[in-house]
Amino acid sequence: MKLKQLTITFLTFCVAAFSGMKAASATSFSVIADGLYNAGGLSFGPDGNLYVTEAGIGGGGACVPPPSGQGDSLCYGTSGAVTKIENGKTERILTGLPSLALPDGTGGAGPRDIQFDAKGKPYVLIGYGANPAFRDRNLGYTDLGKIIAPDFNTNSWTTIADLANYELANNPDGGDVDSNPLGLVIDGKKLVVADAGANDLLSVNTGGKNLQVITAFPQDILTNPVFPPDDTPSNEPAQVPSQGEAVRSQFATQAVPSSVVKGPDGAYYVSQFTGFPFPEGGAKIYRVGADGKPTVFADGFTQLTDLQFDPEGNLYALQYANQSAWKGNLDGSVIKIATDGTRTTLLSGHGLESLSSLTIGSDGAVYVTNRGDSPGQGQVLRIENTKSVPEPDSALGILAIGALGVGLLHKKRASQPPIDR
Repeated sequence: MKLKQLTITFLTFCVAAFSGMKAASATSFSVIADGLYNAGGLSFGPDGNLYVTEAGIGGGGACVPPPSGQGDSLCYGTSGAVTKIENGKTERILTGLPSLALPDGTGGAGPRDIQFDAKGKPYVLIGYGANPAFRDRNLGYTDLGKIIAPDFNTNSWTTIADLANYELANNPDGGDVDSNPLGLVIDGKKLVVADAGANDLLSVNTGGKNLQVITAFPQDILTNPVFPPDDTPSNEPAQVPSQGEAVRSQFATQAVPSSVVKGPDGAYYVSQFTGFPFPEGGAKIYRVGADGKPTVFADGFTQLTDLQFDPEGNLYALQYANQSAWKGNLDGSVIKIATDGTRTTLLSGHGLESLSSLTIGSDGAVYVTNRGDSPGQGQVLRIENTKSVPEPDSALGILAIGALGVGLLHKKRASQPPIDR
């Protein structure tokens, strides 16, 4: 596949009215990698190159039931990978990683995030997305739902911690037993993970000891929720009101924490994707301080998938889609939240869709994974000119951010063979 050197410059951006956010000007992006399979987390390595995880497309192995208990099963394969982007070329430098997906390759659970510690050692977070009770029973030994430490030179890895098994044994939120770790941050000698299926934040030391829960995130109670029409395909068919059924005026939905980053103030900041029916404007950013209690830092977002601070203390948030996913419009947004609370939408739509991860380079550019749930169509984008002066903000429900301080250590593509099925 040949890299499409696509560069699009927008002079102004129109943002959907529900977002309540103002837009920046003259922001542009270019595609630096494409053809990825369920692209996930991004991180710059000690060599200065950009690394991206690919959850893969599952395979023809054994299967497990989906979390809802209805719909197609998720089947196992070893199509997960870690890909390096260097000097305009991509290379899969770690292959054969576990992957779980629907028969058409969508819904991929596998390598979801990658981070490097202060010494340059990589850690990879492997998702799962189902009841952990079925994992070993149905699939045998795999590294789904775990943290691994890879060796790129030998295409091998060591298992560090079993997050899915922790959920099976402890179920900290007291809800359905489910594990799908999606976001990872390294804090000194601790690995901190947001488990979207378990609705909690976990920590374990880099040697794999002292795995424990930091906090569990509460359910949200939606008032007059908007559901898909009863004839709309859904990955939660049991929750879609059937023909003639009265729609509930209140509906409990899970938090679904999707990523975690450490702020300049030392607290953890956690993005919320939200559970079905993915209410527009219903996603929050939580702050988890030293007491382990989550508080709402900012709200009014839709289906957040990732967060990142820049060296000046500005927080960047990634919206998977600006509308409830079941509506079928997956146009997403990159949003900048300044230290004074002002929000600026840097990019929205116009090629940005189903966004899954972002990171900030030493060049000041923002890098995002685009079309993160489209097998074979995933991309990495480089977004430039992000320092445009934002307009006054009227965002929904943002909490005052305050001065977070500075000095945070922040943390092109050739042809490649398709992933083996």
